[in-house]
Amino acid sequence: MSRTSRLSSSLLRVAAVTGVAALTLTACGSGSGSGSSSSGSGEVKVGLITKTDTNPFFVKMKEGAEKAAKENGAKLSTAAGKFDGDNAGQVTAIENMVAAGVKGILITPSDSKAIVPAIAKARAKGVLVIALDTPTDPQSAVDALFATDNLKAGQLIGEYAKAAMRGKAAKIATLDLAPGVSVGVQRHDGFLKGFGAAEKDVLCAQDTGGDQAKGQTAMENCLQKNPEINVVYTINEPAALGAYTALKAKGREKDVLIVSVDGGCTGTQAVKDGKIAATSQQYPLKMAAEGVKAVVTYAKDGTKASGYTDTGVTLISDKAQDGVASKDTAYGLENCWG
Repeated sequence: MSRTSRLSSSLLRVAAVTGVAALTLTACGSGSGSGSSSSGSGEVKVGLITKTDTNPFFVKMKEGAEKAAKENGAKLSTAAGKFDGDNAGQVTAIENMVAAGVKGILITPSDSKAIVPAIAKARAKGVLVIALDTPTDPQSAVDALFATDNLKAGQLIGEYAKAAMRGKAAKIATLDLAPGVSVGVQRHDGFLKGFGAAEKDVLCAQDTGGDQAKGQTAMENCLQKNPEINVVYTINEPAALGAYTALKAKGREKDVLIVSVDGGCTGTQAVKDGKIAATSQQYPLKMAAEGVKAVVTYAKDGTKASGYTDTGVTLISDKAQDGVASKDTAYGLENCWG
């Protein structure tokens, strides 16, 4: 699962000459170091731990952290779980980073509750811990949260779907994430709120884990249960594209409205191509960059980031609806990730 990071013999030889050791942390096969090319006592060490290192969202988050580290003269170490939900890998990464002397850790928790004890130990040693994208449970377990307002993201696509239906009776299917995951719950609840619907109005609800293949299977199941479904909410764009594939196989792709959340480049292109009607775009680069800056500020003057910082969300669609603020896919593709 996790491999404990260590200095290679070549790095030790370099450290002996320069008096500085460079440490790259790894967890479950992922790790890199970046930051200022100069070394010294003023260099701030920052850790970034993501759920995985393969999801385009987290790849872009890492890029944002690397750029911000270089710009702010910090040293960045990264780690990731082997899979989404790998809490053990994230715990090991936290322990390794604290041992390496990081001043702050940025983390997208795979398990919002199970990670809390490891975070508490890090904070007790004076490490600033900031959650990115996904809040811990409780949210107060970290010093601060930099994330999309996922309730708002869901609400925006709910409002859009309601307006696009123009009074037509809605037969709703929801392709969700997994039980109890805060991001999924907030987006789902936001969609229903924006649409003005309740759980009783959902004809079919399926969990997809945000996976395209599972999204396709979920949509197939929903169509079998109720062939008249005409509105589909999806937790993210991979699930949306899976739903589109299932609908197309049934010849229903043009008469079913699909809305989603994320704003990745593939998903935004799918909006442009007419496969998805609208998506709520979020900004992982900004989350990571602001997180790195917050750690550097803490290292310099002791000022701690606190509370929740909304990193923004924008509704993207080429078919604007009255009363629902949105931007077109040209804007979306300029600001997408992945």
